Amino acid sequence: MKYDFGLVGLGVMGRNFILNVAENGFSAIGLSSKKESIEKLENDGKDFVVKGTTETKVFIESLTVPRKVMLLVPAGNPVDSVIDSFLPHLSPGDIIIDGGNSHYDDTERRFEKLDKLNIHFLGTGVSGGSKGARLGPSIMPGGNKDAYDIVRPIFEKASAKVNDIPCVSYLGNTSAGHYVKMIHNGIEYAMMQIISEAYHIMKLGMKMSNQEIHQTFVQWNKGKLNSYLIEITSDIFKAKEVETGEYLIDLILDKAKQKGTGKWTSQSAMDFGVAVPTIDSSVSMRILSSFKETRRSGEKIFSKPKSIIGDIEVNDIENALIYGFIMCYAQGLSQLKITSEEKKYGLNYEEICKIWRGGCIIRAKLLEEFMFAFNKNPDLVNLIFDSEISEMIKESDSYARKVSVYSINNKIPSLALNSSISYFDALTTEKLPMNLIQAQRDCFGEHTFERVDMNGTFHNENWQS
Repeated sequence: MKYDFGLVGLGVMGRNFILNVAENGFSAIGLSSKKESIEKLENDGKDFVVKGTTETKVFIESLTVPRKVMLLVPAGNPVDSVIDSFLPHLSPGDIIIDGGNSHYDDTERRFEKLDKLNIHFLGTGVSGGSKGARLGPSIMPGGNKDAYDIVRPIFEKASAKVNDIPCVSYLGNTSAGHYVKMIHNGIEYAMMQIISEAYHIMKLGMKMSNQEIHQTFVQWNKGKLNSYLIEITSDIFKAKEVETGEYLIDLILDKAKQKGTGKWTSQSAMDFGVAVPTIDSSVSMRILSSFKETRRSGEKIFSKPKSIIGDIEVNDIENALIYGFIMCYAQGLSQLKITSEEKKYGLNYEEICKIWRGGCIIRAKLLEEFMFAFNKNPDLVNLIFDSEISEMIKESDSYARKVSVYSINNKIPSLALNSSISYFDALTTEKLPMNLIQAQRDCFGEHTFERVDMNGTFHNENWQS
């Protein structure tokens, strides 16, 4: 028998995605070195046309031409190893899809290598976790457009749907798909950090119980903050340890790990000259959280306020979160815009917001507003300058500042929120103090400076006369 679709890597994500494809009417075959993974796939997929194998040659020869092979294996060397093992068995026109979190530089290298061999390559972001993979993720493909048109029916069926519209779209050439997924993850880092700061303020400053925090997030999810992250956060605060009845959130160590995509976002922003301070702050806070013993020693030396300074309400925090969420998306989308121009991706930002509305981790009600903003003005430089979005910022601005002052006065770290406010202030301030920095650079290093009253570059010989 010949199968429509092949998938390599039958871990939780891979198994769920191939079952999703099979349930949507496409015959599928999976490849894994672990027999137990194949047995689980075939057992879970007994009602569908799905099979597993441990043999590469059998796997490739079982696929219809052009072959459509998707990899859901760890990023880095494993991707290259799998591709190299397939090359002797592939034919011109076959399609390899990398569905992992690969770095966009690696995707460009693989695209160029395979293009010379007439093998099509799609670097494809997949977001939604294991549940999304099974029930419908957001899919972000980039690479060869003709290849995408061939796999499009499969991806559209397997993807999440919002109002019956598939959350998948061809994004652009070479590494566009993986770059968009990287930015998605950077925004995800930032939103998670701002939510955690809101929790910290409610728990430490307002002395709210887990049940009260749960109810607060439930209410928030009914309004402008409606989103996947707010929804799962509300669930987290009601989860209890089965044996003891204790709230699970209170038993979890306060050290957050990372797989690197947030860091990649910050690094790439630096490379392309884009400011994403809220995303940078979220990466920094994960790093700071790893220094548990250092933080414990620091709290002993530098005491916290003995009593709470100032007053704050849940409504203030809700509006601060709305403000912060907007800044998270604004920074990520501005990075996409600048990078797309540099790398000639030709990204469509309305389309990106559209496919982020369902299946993915950063899906949120606000994305509808962002879609409309880019629909009105595809050349919008930054979300904050849209007329409707700017009104939302004006409405929430004072609340964000109130929460920021409260956190500062009570020594509750709120790096992401504070960075969001400073980002907005900098982007809406005509005159910044960088004239002084130009002068300093010229003074110590003769780096020259520009002037406001004439064109050209200048150097002053007499700074320290």
